[in-house]
Amino acid sequence: MKRRLLFALLCLLTAMLPAAAQDWPTKPVRIIVPFGPGSTPDVVARLIADELQKKLGQPFVIENKPGASGNTGTDAVAKAAPDGNTIGVSIGGPLAINTLLFSKLPYDPKTDIAPITQLVTQPSALVVNSSVKVNSAAELVALIRRESGHFNFGSIGNGSLSHLAMEAIALQSGAKLVHVPYPSSPAAMTAIIRGDVQMGCLPAIAVTPHEASGAVKILAVSTAKRSPYLPQIPTLKEAGIDVDADAWMGMIAPAHTPDALVAKIRLAVVETLGTVAVRDKLATQLMEPVGSTPAEFRARIDSEIDRWAPVIKAADVRVN
Repeated sequence: MKRRLLFALLCLLTAMLPAAAQDWPTKPVRIIVPFGPGSTPDVVARLIADELQKKLGQPFVIENKPGASGNTGTDAVAKAAPDGNTIGVSIGGPLAINTLLFSKLPYDPKTDIAPITQLVTQPSALVVNSSVKVNSAAELVALIRRESGHFNFGSIGNGSLSHLAMEAIALQSGAKLVHVPYPSSPAAMTAIIRGDVQMGCLPAIAVTPHEASGAVKILAVSTAKRSPYLPQIPTLKEAGIDVDADAWMGMIAPAHTPDALVAKIRLAVVETLGTVAVRDKLATQLMEPVGSTPAEFRARIDSEIDRWAPVIKAADVRVN
């Protein structure tokens, strides 16, 4: 009886959905990525697109639109028709932090974007060149406080998460660090290995392959809790450093996309994130699947602005 009632309720709810939501997708779907081919958001988008195509029987085509720190591609999603035929994968920069770094954006993330779901979270790792005589994040804080202004760090660019995370660590330490931006995480990691800079807080996947060489030491991860893929590495918070800087990605749609259509897209994506094949491939990138609700994802975006606004102000970080 319970099964029959549940089936009847499901049929009723399905009947109540707008036709567009019931039928989605009826033609190829564009997934816009605001970074170039081979970037982490591109890798995640292609993984999900491949699975959605198998699952739903329509092509899911990746369209890379890099530029302006992710703003160009995110704006393309914001200005697309809200019909489910164009969706996007974006990150904390263009969805939140860039509102604090740019004097003007071509879109408003609060009003021009419909959040669908947070896709994944990925830890960053606080890493130092092995010549730096510390073995924990707490020891590093003591060192940079004692020798303020003496050390420099590499990042993936001005205003990037890797930049802001180190500024937050310096701010909490009461120390000054010299920022040296690089065009990519491999370039920044190479600089740390060579000793051109002494430290950085970079995507963990860019750091972990180099630890075995002995050239660098990983002191902590930047997530609120330990990564299941790096359980032996403590968090910054365990060292008394209240910095939470995970690299997350989410799926978005244009504003005014019907709620029922957003719900249907989210359901398909969350089911895809739950498959063994996708989870295993994400694990190779040290990524945990999330699959939040649109409301939870919106709250996450808003919390990023609250988290980084005081850091950006204190460090006087500007892009334009």
